[in-house]
Amino acid sequence: MTHYLDFEKPLAEIEGKAEELRAMARQNEDMDIEDEAAALDRKADQLLKDLYTKLTPWRKCQVARHPDRPHCRDYIEALFTEFTPLAGDRNFADDHAVMGGLARFNDRPVVVIGHEKGNDTQSRIERNFGMARPEGYRKAVRLMEMADRFGLPVLTLVDTPGAYPGKGAEERGQSEAIARSTEKCLQIGVPVVSVVIGEGGSGGAVAFATANRVAMLEHSVYSVISPEGCASILWKDSEKMREAAEALRLTAQDLRQLGVVDRVIPEPMGGAHRDRAATINAVGAAMSAMLKELTEIKPKELVKNRRAKFLTMGSQGLAA
Repeated sequence: MTHYLDFEKPLAEIEGKAEELRAMARQNEDMDIEDEAAALDRKADQLLKDLYTKLTPWRKCQVARHPDRPHCRDYIEALFTEFTPLAGDRNFADDHAVMGGLARFNDRPVVVIGHEKGNDTQSRIERNFGMARPEGYRKAVRLMEMADRFGLPVLTLVDTPGAYPGKGAEERGQSEAIARSTEKCLQIGVPVVSVVIGEGGSGGAVAFATANRVAMLEHSVYSVISPEGCASILWKDSEKMREAAEALRLTAQDLRQLGVVDRVIPEPMGGAHRDRAATINAVGAAMSAMLKELTEIKPKELVKNRRAKFLTMGSQGLAA
């Protein structure tokens, strides 16, 4: 069953009518409804195009959070071979919100790390909705150290509303763990490539996305705070999230202009959830191209370039 967002309700009605007609035709073979159903399909296609060529920042937030978008596990299963998950931070526990391990990408050994939100109620609870605890970031640090030791590129997939803010996470040093993960991204002498595939929320996202090359899917978002959180702080009213989304400049297009990300990966019309296979293939092609750009660069230069990238971040937009 297709999950429709609030602004897609007119589209849901048209596509629903077309499906009803076809269901009636299946029950009564004498009915000829193909022309009428085809006309509804054309109307739905045009409406879909109209909606998605004029998405506001808030609507992009809704699309980025769509439950049917491909998640980290989907990308790993489709793009990587011989994936061997590695668990635990060797200190407290394993955090299921963070997936990571050794794999092959285009037959090249790599380390892949990402946030996993889950795809149904049970898995979302198990994965804590993609909100990592300190042990998740410490697991990532352990994997990055391993990658650096063996000269393996690090590929990260970012999709989190932010790090988990619970009492236990704070007691175990959440902010310190995020800082260590960000620091480790800046230190390792191997190529680091990151893609924001859904939400990139706050330091919980930066901890995986401090990379030589950062890409975003067309309708993903990347911000220091969620629009709802920003609205609650600035206006004491979370219902002003639309105004907050505009002010935060959290879309892939804005962040490309500011120099925060290096490329924007196009999504199928209607968002990644409308054609998951095409989206996954597009992300794979972008990761392959970005990794190729870094292959011949020496370790010291990789570190130097990565640091310089983040020190100059935002200057393009300010200068303009």
